[in-house]
Amino acid sequence: MTTSDTFLNGRVTVRQPETGFRAGLDAVMLAAAVPEGVTALELGAGAGTASLCLAARIPSMSITGIEIDPDLVQLASDNAAANGMQTRVRFAVANIFALPLECKREYDCVLINPPFHGEGRPSPDPGRARALMDEGALGDWLQAGLKRVISGGTLTAILRADRLNEALAALPLTGVSALPLWPKAGEPARRVLVQARKGSGAAFCLLPGLILHDASGAYTQEADAILRGQAALA
Repeated sequence: MTTSDTFLNGRVTVRQPETGFRAGLDAVMLAAAVPEGVTALELGAGAGTASLCLAARIPSMSITGIEIDPDLVQLASDNAAANGMQTRVRFAVANIFALPLECKREYDCVLINPPFHGEGRPSPDPGRARALMDEGALGDWLQAGLKRVISGGTLTAILRADRLNEALAALPLTGVSALPLWPKAGEPARRVLVQARKGSGAAFCLLPGLILHDASGAYTQEADAILRGQAALA
């Protein structure tokens, strides 16, 4: 069973599994943080939400999504067609650590929404467990993505904020920035966007971040503009 969900104020429609892991705000924020470029690669694409949101924001970009679950790849391909993006957004079945030859190239941008949890008790739902549990391999995900980035290009990932230290340990010492996503003003960040520019010598930069909700629980003006596709994350 699947549900039909809309993103970017209705500009993107995505069918995704009714149960198991489901894409939402994280996918939209990830897509909004990717800089402009000609080509992009998404590792762990799921039903294609982040890739399709990125394609909607940058109509000139060609995107390849890699996903290990064949059913999700079929769903993502159907979603691309339903949104009229099938000529420039394509999905392939593969393990991100064993990419097919045609994907072993360099891209302007690589984006990743990796499994959020390391070691622990997995979900009884196999798809959700695969999407959420990396079994301690977060660093491997990031290094696999960076390997596919062209010199001067970017790797962008959204992570649990308390795993930022793991991410920084796996990334270069220079050219990396982090942008926290604060649930509300004064609350600890739960998510963080990390971006590495390959070959950059710039010192690590912790950016001011984005507050998602105001005191009433409604989205802030800045967050709402991103979720509606009216703004990108610089």
